[in-house]
Amino acid sequence: HLRVGDVVLAIGNPFGVGQTVTMGIVSATGRNQLGINTFENFIQTDAAINPGNSGGALINAYGELVGINTAIFSKTGGSDGIGFAIPVALAKGVMDQILKQGRVVRGWLGIAGQDITPELAQAFSLPDMRGGVLVSGVLEGGPADQAGIEPGDIITRIDNRVPGSVFDILSIISALPPGTKIEVRGLRGNKSIKLEAVVSERPKIQMNDG
Repeated sequence: HLRVGDVVLAIGNPFGVGQTVTMGIVSATGRNQLGINTFENFIQTDAAINPGNSGGALINAYGELVGINTAIFSKTGGSDGIGFAIPVALAKGVMDQILKQGRVVRGWLGIAGQDITPELAQAFSLPDMRGGVLVSGVLEGGPADQAGIEPGDIITRIDNRVPGSVFDILSIISALPPGTKIEVRGLRGNKSIKLEAVVSERPKIQMNDG
């Protein structure tokens, strides 16, 4: 299990100079909301990653592949010590889908959500919650709409998982194959709700949601 502070090596061909290995540590895991892609779950590292490193391996001190180097944040075009890699488990899932189906198929529920801040919790008179997402919109005719999910509902559990953010819901749902039945638990006002939804394939054009 990759942890913050673990030593990692980035392998690539930066600027076309030839195979190069740089060393750093894991600065963060689960990085998202970077504006790189809709589906974000990056390993952040300070190992030098430059143009030409993309697609190269990020390995741990035991020589195990832990990620695929993907992007950098830089004002100069070179490494500023903020590089990102796709976790190997995510990359393998994408690879398996492409080999089997020729494309990546992502699950979709058809909701827009908002993280529950302390201010929102107070405004909605919510109990002390360690997780949960406010449903701010439901696409008409989508899986969530057909399941009876409504704007204003608080989703507290999807099957046996507790989403702590909108990103969590997006990650959970997008990893499920279309046709998967899920149990959605939550709150509607001061009442508990339990609904069953069927995940469908994510359409090509839709709001940026779960």
